[in-house]
Amino acid sequence: MPRIALFAGSFDPITLGHLDIVRGAVRLADKLVLAVGMHPGKTPLFSPDERLVMLREICAPVARAAGCELACLTFADLVVAAARREGATMLIRGVRDATDFDYEMQMAGMNAAMAPEITTVLLPAAPAVRPITATLVRQIAAMGGDVAPFVPAAVAARLTEKFAKL
Repeated sequence: MPRIALFAGSFDPITLGHLDIVRGAVRLADKLVLAVGMHPGKTPLFSPDERLVMLREICAPVARAAGCELACLTFADLVVAAARREGATMLIRGVRDATDFDYEMQMAGMNAAMAPEITTVLLPAAPAVRPITATLVRQIAAMGGDVAPFVPAAVAARLTEKFAKL
């Protein structure tokens, strides 16, 4: 039976922190599903389709190099429901610090209560990417700052283009 893992996030945009977690996840799974969460209360910078394109572009080579199949999709319900639809038995979550750990432990407990057949796997972020958040990246880009140290080059170019239009 293939090991299928689901890594959910807003990925608005994908950062080097996300990519660090993807690199760890593809070593644990035969198939990695990157799931873009759609939340009605949030107004993302990039459309769902733009985020899916960036995820495929950035993460497919990483998955391919690890011999891991990659799928990218959107979902608007519970992450455990999305995981079940995809046949995933693992939820991948990145942890940067103690605050993330406390939150992720609560989420893991709730998800386990709703879907005991799905295991949450917490992957620690590499020290170099721990301070990176998509929110901070968007703020830096919006103010004309250089986001190259925080996102893949293709994403930095898309951020520059996006904010030039706004």
